[in-house]
Amino acid sequence: MKKYLVGGCVRDELLGLLINDRDWVVVGSSPEEMLNQGYKAVGKDFPVFLHPETKEEYALARTERKTAPGYTGFVFHAAPDVSLEQDLARRDLTINAMAKSESGEIVDPYNGQADLDARVLRHVSPAFSEDPLRILRVARFAARFASLGFKVARDTLGLMQEMVSCGEVNALVPERVWQETQCALGEAKPSVYFEVLRECGALKVLFPEVDALYGVPQTEKYHPEIDTGIHTMMVIDQAAVISKKDPQVCFAALVHDLGKGVTPKSEWPKHVAHEVRGLPLVKAMSKRLKIPKDYSDLALLVTEHHLLYHRAAELRASTFVRLFGKLDAFRRPERFEKFVLTCESDSRGRQGHEEMQPEQTEIFNKTYKVAAAINASELVRQGLEGKAIGEALEKLRCEAIGKIKNEE
Repeated sequence: MKKYLVGGCVRDELLGLLINDRDWVVVGSSPEEMLNQGYKAVGKDFPVFLHPETKEEYALARTERKTAPGYTGFVFHAAPDVSLEQDLARRDLTINAMAKSESGEIVDPYNGQADLDARVLRHVSPAFSEDPLRILRVARFAARFASLGFKVARDTLGLMQEMVSCGEVNALVPERVWQETQCALGEAKPSVYFEVLRECGALKVLFPEVDALYGVPQTEKYHPEIDTGIHTMMVIDQAAVISKKDPQVCFAALVHDLGKGVTPKSEWPKHVAHEVRGLPLVKAMSKRLKIPKDYSDLALLVTEHHLLYHRAAELRASTFVRLFGKLDAFRRPERFEKFVLTCESDSRGRQGHEEMQPEQTEIFNKTYKVAAAINASELVRQGLEGKAIGEALEKLRCEAIGKIKNEE
């Protein structure tokens, strides 16, 4: 029996990155031997075991054979005679197909270290095309390592394009699409994920509402970048920066302008009522991909109300109070904060505006602070009940906001 560290932990160690999880592959063993040594079996499709003390995963070396379309149509073979090289050959990218022995020796049969040095994401073998999930994984790795200069190899991108053309990507189930997308939205450069998907043709299949934004012009005065698709990518990258990679904020940023993708060409470059047109598109995407409710709720609020943020300086006190009510801001201050962060990303996600500090954010935070300082406890002590409390709260909050607006 021989044990090797494999995959991401080897890659990240060579890149000098923090290692969160360590995975092992075991060569020359059997399920019976692993159980006899105290390991706990956890794998459903193939033999994976937890170490009795460290709880790290140890998988028996295995090969796989494609038997049906999609990413689940595989038969796995694990036996003592499966070599380490055979096990590594089934992995997606060369940088993920390296191993490290217990003595510290790097085993690199597919030149992963050379691709690390060259900053290239390259498939290990033609078997890459058998698993459509790898399209999403490559796009996610491209987003994760974009700041280090990694690019998808041309031949790998070509293979991904062929997979999309053959319809393999249609076999992906919503849960897996969302799982990979959610991870990508938590990266420092989420735009790269969607750009890679667009380059290989998968964006049009998986996110047609986002794909439709490319080529749609906006008024140059407000959007020097003009193209709505480009603007959207700039916005999600800004969202990643100012929200510290909050995937909820980044998702809301991704979909906030979907309505512009259905604006009649006769109305270009204006997009009147795009916030209303975008709502059914956000709902459709959320339903199709089974996106969690907290994500879709924030996205719908941003889509419908982000123009109010941009008009903050001219809003009436009553408009602020009504908006705070729709956001449920006083009971859920964290959602108010995410709303403002997403809208600020929209302001900064424009060519030449990336470093700006929008006054709208300061206005929103200031008005919210004075409104939130007024609560119902004093009104209850005064004897007010039911609907009267709500009406009095709204009046007092409007007066408080109006006072600071007059002082300005």
